[in-house]
Amino acid sequence: MGADRKGGARHTPGRAAAYAVCGVVLLAGCASMPDSGDLRGVESTPRQDTQVRVFAMPPQEDASASDIVQGFLEALTSDDPHYETARKYLTAQAAKKWQPELSTTVLADGVSVGSEQAADREDGDVVSYPLTGDRLATVDAQQSYAPAEGEYSQSVYLTRNKKTKQWRIDGLPQGVVMGKSDFQRNYMSVDKYYFASNTTARTSPQTVAVADPVYVRERVDPMTQMVRSLLTGPTSWLDRVVRSSFPTGTKLQKGVTSLTPDEQGKLTVPLNGRAAGVGQAKCEEMAAQLLFTLQDLTPAVDEVELQAGGKQLCALHEGGADAVAARGSMRSPEYLYFVDGEHRLVRLPTGNDSTDPDPVPGALGEGAEELRSVAVSRDEHSAAGVGIDGKALYVGSLVSGGSLGEPVLTSKGATVNDRLTAPSWDAEGDLWVADRDPRNPRLLLLKEGAGEPLTVDMPGLDGRIKDVRVAADGVRIALVVEKGGKQSLFIGRIERGEKAGEAPSVQALRSATPEMEELTTMSWAGDSRLVVAGREQGGVQQMRYVQVDGSTPEGPAPAALTGVKEIAASEDDRLPLVAYSEDGIVRLPTGTQWQKVDTDGTAPVYPG
Repeated sequence: MGADRKGGARHTPGRAAAYAVCGVVLLAGCASMPDSGDLRGVESTPRQDTQVRVFAMPPQEDASASDIVQGFLEALTSDDPHYETARKYLTAQAAKKWQPELSTTVLADGVSVGSEQAADREDGDVVSYPLTGDRLATVDAQQSYAPAEGEYSQSVYLTRNKKTKQWRIDGLPQGVVMGKSDFQRNYMSVDKYYFASNTTARTSPQTVAVADPVYVRERVDPMTQMVRSLLTGPTSWLDRVVRSSFPTGTKLQKGVTSLTPDEQGKLTVPLNGRAAGVGQAKCEEMAAQLLFTLQDLTPAVDEVELQAGGKQLCALHEGGADAVAARGSMRSPEYLYFVDGEHRLVRLPTGNDSTDPDPVPGALGEGAEELRSVAVSRDEHSAAGVGIDGKALYVGSLVSGGSLGEPVLTSKGATVNDRLTAPSWDAEGDLWVADRDPRNPRLLLLKEGAGEPLTVDMPGLDGRIKDVRVAADGVRIALVVEKGGKQSLFIGRIERGEKAGEAPSVQALRSATPEMEELTTMSWAGDSRLVVAGREQGGVQQMRYVQVDGSTPEGPAPAALTGVKEIAASEDDRLPLVAYSEDGIVRLPTGTQWQKVDTDGTAPVYPG
């Protein structure tokens, strides 16, 4: 249910003004529901300042059936924490059965309310109204966002009390439905953090944090919402490859309804008895999960203290959290890499604005083989390069005097476009690449960049892989998949075998750019964000940021750039975006315009 809708006899642009008045009077309340007349369309609510809170009014005396529907939909877009005002539009029985938290359905152009339909009764005390629209997305009971399509079609049913003669809704779909702009005003995306669990024995001893994005109501105590969501556990898509350090059944202490940091930025979190027996190391992991999560929400929290049974379990400052676990967004690479005009691997330090690259140490920087595309390991000790014809994959160390040797992989594809994609290194030092040979298309993994390539099982893949990028957390992979002339971005979950030498699989592919038909290039640009270049049907090429769940993050898109062919971003968003365009290698430092780096360069990459 939601007020961002269309339909009825006429359109009324007064809702924006009504909300503006609400913003001034704040807690005094605001009635945006008409007290008479037909159902009428209400324009989409503009984005509001995050400090402005919106409160709807309860049903007015002798409101018509259409007014009840109108008022109920308005009430659902207010900042009422438990939808208490919205429930006043329902019969007592309907109010008990209705569960708004089960789902939120987002419609592209708002909810269209149809004409009143009388029930098959002579007394006329039961009527219904159809609600329709075009689906854009859904948010499930775990607060997980997923793109959706198709028509939305539901109805609300109303009955008139024989004694009071008041109309109330006594039948309605579970969950909430609203238009896109109301959703953007009411909800915000926040990453909650868990730890990678599907790693092998070779993994670095440092724990890896994995972002799990969810949507929470922006002005309904989002801090407490996020703590409760974190304690509940990861979303079902991520659950198989991450773990939580909170013992099963851990919740906020009974009676705790809100959490607020003190003036020094310290947040005290009282937990129930399930957490009472944890040791110091486990407690610090729990505190790190909370700090990572809450700092994605607000900079106001820089220390967390956990309590159980009225006693302190542990306290952790933000610096200590980074020592407990590594996040991709906190790893700042030393160099930016690309292929120069002589097809050698060269690099530029990320700490300055230099435009004078140096060849990397070792055979790949000495031009032993002409390169088409490259990838550098996350520790910046090794690199992989695909030869100029796309046929052979080479791996070499970034030390002076190192030899290149024979290719570690060779494609039998007939043309460049039917051969190897650009490679990608994961956090464990393994190398991923796709062979596009139409006779045997495969996603391949080379353990530590060497040995016999392992074929990665990919159930659900429909098309050929054009590009591969593994996330810094090592449990998610981004793939550009091509089918029928259309390229789409998919995010997959990496599930690793328990036995040494066993090939991993990529499961549960989900679309991150359902509206695009041509995706030129992409790169990870944060813990749960990517930057892409492509175009929608009938549109022109554009760059934008997308979330792994398919939603669009808040904030501006990158500055426009003509003829983007490849793009590189670091998970550390303090580093500039880099692209290969018709002007060669260019970069976009924060707050400035695109700057030329190398007119002859191609294939820019940060480590990964």
